[in-house]
Amino acid sequence: MTDIVDELKWRGLFAQSTDEDALRKALADGPVTFYCGFDPTAASLHVGHLVQVLTMRRLQLAGLKPLALVGGATGQIGDPRPTAERTLNDPETIAAWVQRLRGQIEPFLTFEGPNAATMVNNLDWTAGLSAIEFLRDIGKHFRVNKMLTKDSVARRLESQEGISYTEFSYQLLQGMDFLELYRRYGCTLQQGGSDQWGNLTAGIDLIHRMEPDAQVHALATPLMVKADGTKFGKSESGAVWLDPEMTTPYAFYQFWLNVDDRDISTYMRILSFKSREELEELEKLTEERPQARSAQRSLAEELTTLVHGGAQCAAVIAASKALFGQGELGELDEATLSAALSEVPHARVTELGPVVDLLVEVGLSASKSAARRTVKEGGAYVNNTKVTDGESAPAPEDLLHGRWLVLRRGKKNLAAVEVTAG
Repeated sequence: MTDIVDELKWRGLFAQSTDEDALRKALADGPVTFYCGFDPTAASLHVGHLVQVLTMRRLQLAGLKPLALVGGATGQIGDPRPTAERTLNDPETIAAWVQRLRGQIEPFLTFEGPNAATMVNNLDWTAGLSAIEFLRDIGKHFRVNKMLTKDSVARRLESQEGISYTEFSYQLLQGMDFLELYRRYGCTLQQGGSDQWGNLTAGIDLIHRMEPDAQVHALATPLMVKADGTKFGKSESGAVWLDPEMTTPYAFYQFWLNVDDRDISTYMRILSFKSREELEELEKLTEERPQARSAQRSLAEELTTLVHGGAQCAAVIAASKALFGQGELGELDEATLSAALSEVPHARVTELGPVVDLLVEVGLSASKSAARRTVKEGGAYVNNTKVTDGESAPAPEDLLHGRWLVLRRGKKNLAAVEVTAG
């Protein structure tokens, strides 16, 4: 079972651990129960969380037993951000988000067999705990001078806003989580991002103080950043969510399809379940023919299937092809077409005018004369049909699902017209 450490290192998933040799020995000695926590600070996980969710899946496939913790208690506090205090959500909202996040995590894990996963909620062991009990039983084991060294805490203390006692106490709650999971489930390993290292080690320190004979470990994965320095998991329109109502499967697919060539090898190793040989072949293809975007397409298809299912992935791929003339637009269902067109420039009109006017309206041509020139040169398309008369207007029956026209200039410049009631 020690091979999983080498595998994590090869994939770039091993940032640091409390004691690598001790961790390897624990893995070799027998089944290890581990946990990773997710706080319900929004109604959905985003693609940044995929690193941890898929690492949990990878560890379970290697024989470890996962505990997936969705923090109904810690979600009410919030891990300190480096810049500003979090907005506190009401308990009812957080309870609803706990259920949503559980539903997003569960499909990635197996809940049957000898290393079956378990979903846990830290509200179960904090809801009945009084403030006095918490301070006496947990707080007395933490040292403030060490808590102040945590990066996000230190940065907040240097700011004008400072940090509230509420967020400062988050370390105690997460440390108590590890202690409770150790006592309840025999959990001896906590997994998380390297930005959580202070919280991970806080739990280990607490266990060592209260359970001196315990052998527990922490494993941190590196933070993913883009080659251009921007934050991983963000698109032009904001965070890329796993919830299809917040980020459509089409937009999710396109996010991965548009990954920078400088990043794709890193993302493939961290997020894909393909073999080393397959990944190395895709890396080679990226070097030799980057314009083919073979690695991006492979990762986009794999992750869209994992998150949204094979049927949705197939629909998204069909839509991507159809928009660029490689499939029938009329065969796309309305929801998929609408989602795809929401990602391209579009204009709303109350009635259909000449094609040259529409090309200008959606921004595919700078002027009517430029639009006429595009038509004359054979580069204008409406619903993938080449336009020969730019002064003619599409008919109502040309509207896809009675609503949309897809306009294209050349091979790659897309836009849409949506006809709305006047």
